[in-house]
Amino acid sequence: MPIEELSLGVPKPILDALPEPEGTAAQDMQRAVEGLETRLNRAIADAESETEAAEYVVDAIERLEAHYEKYDEFVPELRAWGQSPIYAIAWRNLQADLIVQLQEYDWLKPYVDRERNLRLVEDGIRFGKR
Repeated sequence: MPIEELSLGVPKPILDALPEPEGTAAQDMQRAVEGLETRLNRAIADAESETEAAEYVVDAIERLEAHYEKYDEFVPELRAWGQSPIYAIAWRNLQADLIVQLQEYDWLKPYVDRERNLRLVEDGIRFGKR
């Protein structure tokens, strides 16, 4: 199954917003994105269909959404403690951008949409039976 490999990156504006754009946080972000890209491409290559490949991508999108919410919750908490939330904001924005990057692959769009809708229906049915 010839599927286009995913190519993800840390957007320059996110790196530029960091106090040290070439520092440890930037390197950590780049390593995290490289790791995600590698894991997704490996899972997609091993998938037997585009539908199965999309399942892996949807799992990743759901994890990114959970991380986004977690970092977003840190922002007001850090401000309340008088600390700079710049790193939490940068990581939050990175999660959102990675979701957008994944959604930009034309071959994935219909499968990801279908898988997400399927999961919503399954969750709704499970919640409705209780």
